[in-house]
Amino acid sequence: MTIRNPVEWSADLLAGTARAINAAGHDIYREDLETGGRLPMIRRIELADLGVALRRGLDDFAACRTDVIFLCLVYPLIGLVLARIAMDSGLLPLIFPLASGFALIGPLAGLGLYEMSRQREGGAEVSWLGAFGVLRAPGLTGIILLGLVLVAIFFGWQYAAQTIYAATLGPMPPASLAAFLHDVFNTRAGLLMSVAGLGVGFVFAVAVLSISVVSFPMMLDRHVRMDIAIATSVRVVAANPLAMAVWGVIVAGGLVLGSLPFFAGLIVVLPVLGHATWHLYRRVVAR
Repeated sequence: MTIRNPVEWSADLLAGTARAINAAGHDIYREDLETGGRLPMIRRIELADLGVALRRGLDDFAACRTDVIFLCLVYPLIGLVLARIAMDSGLLPLIFPLASGFALIGPLAGLGLYEMSRQREGGAEVSWLGAFGVLRAPGLTGIILLGLVLVAIFFGWQYAAQTIYAATLGPMPPASLAAFLHDVFNTRAGLLMSVAGLGVGFVFAVAVLSISVVSFPMMLDRHVRMDIAIATSVRVVAANPLAMAVWGVIVAGGLVLGSLPFFAGLIVVLPVLGHATWHLYRRVVAR
């Protein structure tokens, strides 16, 4: 028997909680839903459709700029706090996994932005308070459950990253940031850690993209179960592999740029991507 670290313990706790709530959800959430249990029709889209979604996302950001900046100001603050905790706690190897892991919970973090785009699309006056309309979403139960799944995946990525570090440059924490960067870029073990980390991170990112690219907007818009929303999201990726791959690169690249400097760019990048995600959902999932 060994004493488990906080990351491993938290991941197990969240996974167990998600399973329990999911089981309960199936017992209390059986009413006839909007789709009647049928999967909606999926449209095939082109790369040009991604450009349209991004332009409309930018339009929404421009129209609600003050409100969404206020709404998204919390994210760079969270990033700075997590980075500070990692540096003070001897968890330097987890700084990059923590920053990159934001992409895994990004679909959940964008809920308020999807709601603002939905309201603006309907001609309503939109403010940051409108983001709380999420609490009246017809698929709120599924949103909560899928949110827990993404949080569990996030902690799973942190555990995987810690395991990779322990097997390559670890298990002892680096003496300093400079020493860590030197080992990463100038040693065989550092190269191995980078390659393995990028490979495993790619798997996590593809999994999250597949199950969530349209799931949250769909449950915000329609009275559908989580399993139907996830199945629809997977079908969207399967029907549009090139467009979805490019979309994944756009999201990942945008979040990387948004993390510089000191996560400040997320104040602009996150709302544009969030609004654009709503418009992408509208283009790819038929009513």
